[in-house]
Amino acid sequence: MQTPLESFIDYKADTGMQCGNYSINIPKLQEGEQYRFHFDATACVGCRCCEVACNEQNNNPHDIKWRRVGEMEGGEFPAFTQLFNSMSCNHCIDPECLTGCPTNSYIKIQETGIVVHDDDTCIGCQYCTWNCPYEVPIFHEERKIVTKCHMCHERLDVGQTPACVQACPSGAIEIEVVNVNKWLEKDIDENANMPFLPDARITNSTTRYTLPKKIPDSMKELDEHILKPAHPELPLVFMTVLTQISLGGFAVLLMGDVMSLFGFEDVNWVMALLVMLPAALGLPLSALHLGRPFLALTAMKNIKTSWLSREALALGVFTALMNLVVILYLLEVSQAIRVLVELATLASGVYGIYAQSMIYRIKARPAWDRVTTNMKFFGVTYIGAIMLSLVAVVFGMLEVAIPLVSLGMLGALAQLFFSYEDVRTLSIEGRNEYQLKRTLRLYDENFKNIKLFRFVSIVLGGVFLPLLSIVFLSSSSFGVASIALSLSLLLIFASEISDRFLFYSTVVPLGMAGGFFVSKQRS
Repeated sequence: MQTPLESFIDYKADTGMQCGNYSINIPKLQEGEQYRFHFDATACVGCRCCEVACNEQNNNPHDIKWRRVGEMEGGEFPAFTQLFNSMSCNHCIDPECLTGCPTNSYIKIQETGIVVHDDDTCIGCQYCTWNCPYEVPIFHEERKIVTKCHMCHERLDVGQTPACVQACPSGAIEIEVVNVNKWLEKDIDENANMPFLPDARITNSTTRYTLPKKIPDSMKELDEHILKPAHPELPLVFMTVLTQISLGGFAVLLMGDVMSLFGFEDVNWVMALLVMLPAALGLPLSALHLGRPFLALTAMKNIKTSWLSREALALGVFTALMNLVVILYLLEVSQAIRVLVELATLASGVYGIYAQSMIYRIKARPAWDRVTTNMKFFGVTYIGAIMLSLVAVVFGMLEVAIPLVSLGMLGALAQLFFSYEDVRTLSIEGRNEYQLKRTLRLYDENFKNIKLFRFVSIVLGGVFLPLLSIVFLSSSSFGVASIALSLSLLLIFASEISDRFLFYSTVVPLGMAGGFFVSKQRS
């Protein structure tokens, strides 16, 4: 006589159900097909067996979840609806994680369409955790790399059922075969979207959803009361600001070198050295952001599709060429040769900062994916003009000091406008307004004092003190002017650091609904 467990196993095998079955019988893939998940929201009971099974199968700690269960509810009693979403990797047709990865650590297996992660080459930059609109990749603190669901492809290869599918007691999770072209032409819009999920078209997600026939308009995610700041990314705060300062300073240096041809005072190696130092200091700081900093140079492997790789290469070239320019000044090389090298240096720097800003123009993070991000990244360059105006005063180059201070003031006013627009447009209704308004809440509730400091300090340091220094320079009070410019430099640097801290800390990503006690946000 069979035991209940043996009877259950035989029943699953006889009926071909994937849940509770050790083996899986799915059709052989034809050309243009791949595997995908199917999630039946009408069957899920929210038991989270899938989460536990996934963690046990892949030996992950409790805080590393490759599969998560989100909760939503809506309606009024007795017409009340509770909805769960169990989601892991959607094994997208156009995965953003793969496109953005600087080390080519993501692979979409050609034969199956499954997206896997190469742990050995990962440097732990976490760029994929930003790019994925579903927040699927997650940083593993112990291993110092990013990890993610791989659909238990090694089990599928030998006809075994993935852990989450096997563990689900209600058969809510299944593995299916999908025809990619048919899915993209029509079915994706009808079957790949679910309440509180990003548009499936962003990455052409393949997961198919079965939803209740009627979903109340009043549905809400159960974690909407939880709002936490994102990780401040301090190494990146300083790296981005410092490299941008170097770009501004170098642009002024080149302008001064060209103007010297028309009778203005010559720039010197000290100025060239000073504008190079911020970038030379900032670039190594960025490695502190990595889980595996000693593999930092491999971040240049994917210049074909990754903005991070392009930034790393361009800013590396920019910094190296700035060092060369310092040597050219010291060796008193021909000015014509020097200007040509300086033009190439500036071009690499401009592209480097552009690539740096484009790293954050990603659909998964609406507060970053705005033109104000590009404007503010280039806007920081005004500090370079203020810095060289102080050097000009110290070296007695008074005929260029006032124009440089004026240029810096104009840049500060432009940056003030960009910052104002960046905050103002968070409250505009439209696409992704839910995430943008939550970002605005973080500004006003969590970081109100830092936000106030940002605007007060840029007005004082970028406008008032430079204006005061012009007055003192005009009256030949060079010592007082130097003090005013020194204070200005300190204030505007602190202002831009605080603004960049807010940039990282207040971003609210797209993603799935979370649980009442567990937010979907991953810090």
